[in-house]
Amino acid sequence: MKHDIIIIGAGLGGLTAGAKLAKEGKKVLLLEQHDRPGGCATTFQRKDFTLEVGLHEMDGPHARDLKVKIFRDLGLTEKVSLLGLPEFYRFVNGRQNVVVPHNPEEAERRLAELFPGEAQGLKTYFNHVLNSRKIIAESAGLPERSLGDFLDEHIGNEDLKLILLGNLGYFHDDPYSISLNYYLVAQGSYYGGNASFIKGGSQILSNALVSVIEANGGTVKLNTLATAIIFEEDRPVGVSYETIMGKNKQSFTDLATEIIVNASVPTLAKELLPEGQRQILLEKIKDLKPGASLLTVYFGFKKPLKEVGNPYYSTFVFDPTIKTQKDIAGNNHSGFETRGFTLVDYSQVDSELAPEGKSVGAVCCIDYASDWEGMDRKAYLKKKAEVAETIIARCEKLIPGFRDAVEYVETGTPLTVRRYTLNPEGAVYGFAQNPGKTTDYLSVLPANLHIASAWGKFGGGFSGSIFSGYMTALDVLRKR
Repeated sequence: MKHDIIIIGAGLGGLTAGAKLAKEGKKVLLLEQHDRPGGCATTFQRKDFTLEVGLHEMDGPHARDLKVKIFRDLGLTEKVSLLGLPEFYRFVNGRQNVVVPHNPEEAERRLAELFPGEAQGLKTYFNHVLNSRKIIAESAGLPERSLGDFLDEHIGNEDLKLILLGNLGYFHDDPYSISLNYYLVAQGSYYGGNASFIKGGSQILSNALVSVIEANGGTVKLNTLATAIIFEEDRPVGVSYETIMGKNKQSFTDLATEIIVNASVPTLAKELLPEGQRQILLEKIKDLKPGASLLTVYFGFKKPLKEVGNPYYSTFVFDPTIKTQKDIAGNNHSGFETRGFTLVDYSQVDSELAPEGKSVGAVCCIDYASDWEGMDRKAYLKKKAEVAETIIARCEKLIPGFRDAVEYVETGTPLTVRRYTLNPEGAVYGFAQNPGKTTDYLSVLPANLHIASAWGKFGGGFSGSIFSGYMTALDVLRKR
C-alpha cells in the first residue's frame, strides 16, 4: 500500500508529526511496537491505580510556549486538561530544606535571603536562564561551556549550587558534562512560566494525538515492529514491518514518499538502514553517547499522601554526602541508600490517577542499564524488591507514615525502559547533551528521511519531543 508518510514509533514526536500531517491532508501510517501509543508518555493500571510512566512536570503553558500553538492547532486544547503545579520543587539535603517557586523573581529573592553573599551570582544565574537565547547568540563561535563550570565561576556556596541543580535529573546526570546552552534553554522553560501535569496522566495526551490522526484518515498500528527501511538506490521508499496478533506474526511492506523515524538514531543506524547507509550514519554518531536512564518506584497509596503529612508536589532529596556539585556524578552510581532521588506526589493536584480517598506517587532517580544486566530473573526481581524497600525506608524518614500508606509498589529499571521504548541503554533523553554536541548526523540522512524524537535537534523531554514532531511535520509540508 502507498502512503504519503510512514512514521516509525508512536512516542510524542511521532504522534505529533502524524497528527499535524494527517490534519493537513496527508495519508499517514504510524507503526508502534508497544501495545499502546506514547513511548514514555504512557500510563498503566495496577489495582485501583493509574501509574504514570514518565510525566512528573511539563513546562508551560505560558505566553511564549510553542506547545500552546501546537495544542490549539491540533485541537488538543479541548481534549487535554493541564493542571498547574504549586511549586517548582522542594530541595532537601540534610543541611538545606528549601522550596523553589516557579516565579523567577521570587526564587531569586528567596535564595538571596538564604545566601546573602551570593546575590550577584544569583542575579547572573537568573539573567542567563531567563535570557538564554540572547546569551547563546552572544556566545556564538566560542567553545561551549559546561553548566558546572558556569556555576563554579559565579557562585561560591556549594549548597546553593546544589539547590539550583535540584532538578538536573530532568536533563542529565552530571553538571560538568551537560552543555550550559542546552541547560539554559531547558531550565528557562520552567522558570519562564508555569509548569503542569496532564489530568488523568500522559496517556490522555498520547491517545488524543492518535484520535487526531485517525479522525483525519490516518492509521495507527500497535504491536507492530518496523524491521527495515526499504531503499531504491539512495532513496527510502518504504518500510517492512511485523504485526504480532497473539501468537501469530504477519509481515508487511508498505511504501511512502516520506519516512519519519520516532526511534533512537542508534536503532535506526543498526537495525533499520541498509548496509551502506548504516555505515555512513554510524560513523557520524560514533562519538555521541546515549544519555542516562531512570529507575522509578511506583506507589499506590491507601490515602492521599498529602494527608500523611507531605505538603509538596515534587521533592528532590540529595544525600548529605553530596557536598559539592562534583559529587553528583559519582552519587548517581552509588547505592540506593544514598543516591539522590525525586519524590512526586500526584495527590497535590486533581490528577485523577486514583479513586477518591487514595493516591499515587513515584520516586525516580538516575540509573544505568549496565548496573542491571547479566542477572538471572530471580536475582533481578530480588534486587528490584530490595531497591523498593530501600526507597520506602528513606521516604519514611522524610514523611513519617509513608510506609503504612503504601498499598501497592512496583519498580521499573533501565531495562524496563529499554524493553518498552527500544532505546539503547534505556536512555530517556536521547543523546547526552554534552558541550559541543552537534546534530551533524542529521545531514547525512536522505532528504525524505526525518528524525522526530528526543534523538533529534530539540533534545529530550515532553516538550522537546513535541517540538521535534511538529517542526518535522512542517519541514515535510514545506516540500513541493
